Amino acid sequence: MADETDESSADIRRQVPSTTVLLGDPRLSEASARLGRPIVKAAVGTAQQLVREGRIGPGDAVHAALAALPAHTAGLRPVHNATGVVLHTNLGRAPLSPSALEAMAAAGGYTDVELDLGTGRRAPRGRGAMAALREAVPAAEEVHVVNNGAAALALAAVTLAPGRDILLSRGEFVEIGDGFRIPELLASCGARIREVGTTNRTRLGDYADAAGPDTGFILKVHPSNFTVSGFTGGVGPGELASLGLPVVVDIGSGLLAPDPVLPDEPDAATALRAGATLVTASGDKLLGGPQAGLVLGVAAVVERMRRHPLARALRVDKFTLAALEATLRGPEPPVHAAVHMPLPQLRIRTLRLAEDAARRGLDARVVPHEAVVGGGGAPGTVLPSCALSIPDDLAEPLRTGEPAVLGRVVRGRLLLDLRCVPQECDSDILAAVLRAAGR
Repeated sequence: MADETDESSADIRRQVPSTTVLLGDPRLSEASARLGRPIVKAAVGTAQQLVREGRIGPGDAVHAALAALPAHTAGLRPVHNATGVVLHTNLGRAPLSPSALEAMAAAGGYTDVELDLGTGRRAPRGRGAMAALREAVPAAEEVHVVNNGAAALALAAVTLAPGRDILLSRGEFVEIGDGFRIPELLASCGARIREVGTTNRTRLGDYADAAGPDTGFILKVHPSNFTVSGFTGGVGPGELASLGLPVVVDIGSGLLAPDPVLPDEPDAATALRAGATLVTASGDKLLGGPQAGLVLGVAAVVERMRRHPLARALRVDKFTLAALEATLRGPEPPVHAAVHMPLPQLRIRTLRLAEDAARRGLDARVVPHEAVVGGGGAPGTVLPSCALSIPDDLAEPLRTGEPAVLGRVVRGRLLLDLRCVPQECDSDILAAVLRAAGR
């Protein structure tokens, strides 16, 4: 019996195609050139194991290996954001515009990021992106870009207030996500936080009483991820500037100019015109660009920040510079389009999907929905919207399918809001829904 078992095992081993043979198949060779040999070799190993287990025949090994290959070398998967949350932090916040993606692809090789091709000499890094940012906010004398919004604020602290006081209203002690808190961030930069006023009301006199020779600057933080209502009061950048101290305004969400759709959201241009010394903001929120920290303000102060030793550690790469410039100069970014999408247009698209799904026997209908900006932008602002309502048991197969589609489950229904889905992808959403429902 033992001899028969050994002979059977030997027969199976002989049937399993060798790694060399499988990797030599033209289809897998092409995959190796695209994905890399280690990834393809792992898929080949999976196929060989299926042959050993008798689950497929030797002739199916190549097909099994191809089926086991990932779509991309990197593990990040594209997701259709049908949640109605425009700046979804878990989905990477702002999706980049086609022009920004093209700019990043162009920056993938050698570029003139720090070279003047005309003279052949070294040139200022990111000069195109900086020029575009200055043009977008003429109220700023000078600009600088670091790797995220928190870095912009940290650079301001280490430049203007090392070992000195930063005056901050108690109502603006903000936790920015994942347990990180602005007062702790500033303290880690060597500054001292001087609490001013109360949680719900802070007056100009509170700042004046707290100011002294050790004051580095007054900080005003926009509470971009929560709202306080009722008996409240605060002090604007203009009034704060009257105290004769540097005023740093962290607007957070990256709105560069006033937007009538977001009337309560502070913007960089207004803060600077009011007298702010510096404005800091994120690039991957309402601006709709790549993750970046924007610094705008008085030329002498911005230059001090740019020359600080920490600025080198916070420097952005060529891809960020390329995407930021393209976002500022190019056509409307997806975030702006989503925030300003007309409700009638959205309803027509959603109704079309509901009718197509219903014709195939799916319980689908259009319902009212409330979209939000999200991602630390315009808290409390509701964007009237609508959604495709389908059975909630489709949430998991849609979320784990290819392409992945993420919606919101509300009261036993899965709601798919198309506000953040490009119109040309509506057919992809319908196909994914029908696949998930077995239609």
